[in-house]
Amino acid sequence: MSKEHNGTCDSVDVPSTNRPVTIIILTWNAIEYTKRCLDTLRANTGYPEYRVIAADNGSTDGTIEYLEAQSSISTISNGRNLGFAQGNNRAIASAPPNSDIILLNNDTEIHQLDWIDRLQATAYSSPDIGVVGCRLARAEGVLQHAGTYMPIDTFWGQQLGGGEKNVNQYNRDRDVEGVVFACVYIKRETLMEAGLLDEDYFTYFEDTDYCLRAIEKGYRVVCCGSVTIVHHEHVSTKVNEVRLENMFLRAQKVFRSKWEKKLREQRYTRHIGWHSIFNFPTGYAISSRQLACALDRKGVHVEYKYVYGPGTVFPRNEPKSSDTYMVNVIRERKLEPSRIQVVYGQGDVFQSNFGSYRIGFTMFETDRIPAEWVQQANLMDEVWVPSSFNAKTFLESGVQCPIHVIPLGVDPDYFNPRILRDPLIGVYTFLSIFEWGERKMPHLLLKAFNDEFRSGEAVVLLCKTVNADPAVDVRAQVAALGLDPQGGRIHFSLNQMVPAYQLGSLYCSADCFVLTTRGEGWGLPVIEAMACGLPVIATDWSAHCDFMKAENAYPLRVDRLVPAQAKCPYYAGFSWAQPSYQHLRHLMRHVFDNQREARAKGERASHDVMNNWTWDHAAAKIIERVDQIRSEQLQRRPNHKAKAALAGVFRSASTLGNRIVHSRAITERRA
Repeated sequence: MSKEHNGTCDSVDVPSTNRPVTIIILTWNAIEYTKRCLDTLRANTGYPEYRVIAADNGSTDGTIEYLEAQSSISTISNGRNLGFAQGNNRAIASAPPNSDIILLNNDTEIHQLDWIDRLQATAYSSPDIGVVGCRLARAEGVLQHAGTYMPIDTFWGQQLGGGEKNVNQYNRDRDVEGVVFACVYIKRETLMEAGLLDEDYFTYFEDTDYCLRAIEKGYRVVCCGSVTIVHHEHVSTKVNEVRLENMFLRAQKVFRSKWEKKLREQRYTRHIGWHSIFNFPTGYAISSRQLACALDRKGVHVEYKYVYGPGTVFPRNEPKSSDTYMVNVIRERKLEPSRIQVVYGQGDVFQSNFGSYRIGFTMFETDRIPAEWVQQANLMDEVWVPSSFNAKTFLESGVQCPIHVIPLGVDPDYFNPRILRDPLIGVYTFLSIFEWGERKMPHLLLKAFNDEFRSGEAVVLLCKTVNADPAVDVRAQVAALGLDPQGGRIHFSLNQMVPAYQLGSLYCSADCFVLTTRGEGWGLPVIEAMACGLPVIATDWSAHCDFMKAENAYPLRVDRLVPAQAKCPYYAGFSWAQPSYQHLRHLMRHVFDNQREARAKGERASHDVMNNWTWDHAAAKIIERVDQIRSEQLQRRPNHKAKAALAGVFRSASTLGNRIVHSRAITERRA
């Protein structure tokens, strides 16, 4: 398999203002890193209007002599270590007054000819952008930074994407709270209004401080996703044998003295209680983490309580730690009874909600929902479901309280067409990702593909599947199908775990996604594949039909609804879809024979998902609904002792049609 990049950051024509740029490089020993930085800068900078100022903070390893011998740069010798802020400020003051400023660490390397052009194009794409950072990666191929945020629970700043394998995630321009100043573009106008770096900081936290000051002045801070700089990180402290921890803690103390009160007053404008699940590899847990973090980004203080555990339908205790720092922060918060509370999980745990206003948020995959779910749903003030499909099935099952459609989403920073891909060269690849079981109907998929194609054709089906049932022998079941060795070739990845943030690379390495599902509560693999720009073949029934249409996908016809026969006891007595074997064969052949058309449909799918179905869109709809609830509560002066009366008033005020209430965006999109 050969590596290739799906979307490139190579030199292209980038609109530019041709504003003069001064690059400032601060040094404190580490001469070999400085030489490499300057060598790569000279070799890989195509921008014509730039100059370099090197400011040395008292190096003793020959750095100052080396710098002064370079005719192409200006050198400032500070004589001693003034720290990051003061050392850079001296250089900024000596820069031409009409030039923008790039601060560049001496332990960086430049490998992108148009890096300045792209930073500048981002900076001038809007007049209110004042500070632009970029992706930083370590030399060994690990992402270090794609923006920063400061959790006010701990004041321990975090770098987005830090420590992940670099698969070109975070490749779009995004507003962020802060950027690391190892490489930063600051417009002259921003310097004029926000001033220089705060010299109360010796090193660390001065970049976060500056970004917050720029934001206070009305400027946006943006991370430019099309520029990646190699950063060796912490070289000065290592080379000079300085204890990083002591310097960090001193700077943190300064930062808190300046910003803690202000950030605590301004960061959160709303609060919500969140009974759910975080730290398991399940669909609810994955989406719960995403929703909680998206709400936090939008100024909602999420307070968490694990909804399962001993005495529930899932009696396991929750692991205490997540790979996502903000999830760990949210998990430690205490849930206040006075909040609007949401239970996000299966419908048979709604009764754990003890909030002042109780919401149950769930989904199901068949044409009806279990009676226990209906009973607990009717204890709620309202129920949220992610799709119009579930709004209908919940209503028809007997849910009496108002039902609101609150869609889920996808993370566009990890699922988009520019993620690094590793394709099978010369072979068209159909991909399917599913848990082995009755609901995903793998036997139909395998049989249809094997029957439709021949082994000599340049096409393959890759099935990434998980089997969590020790009583099921997947290999034996596949063998029992009697697949034709001369038929379509099928490869399996069975129980091989891929980190969630790398799944986008798997999607992008394929050519078409196919899922023969009998029913979905949301359809996360479908929307992830669509976000990555893949043409999608999936069953034309259940929740994912809200975002998967004939215009952006290949809906697979349903022959009929059939009894939902499965080991899962929740499905007993209900029905789900029987996808068409013949139509599946037809669609796979059509896509293979019409690859240009299929690619265009995949591009349309990605565009639709990015503009309508991200986690930020989902969080915005939750906020809209919570604000409506608060407004309604204020208008009718609720009597908390008369819960039934309050719910009755709410129903009469908010019901649309058959007690199904769609958010405004959904209503408009479906009109």
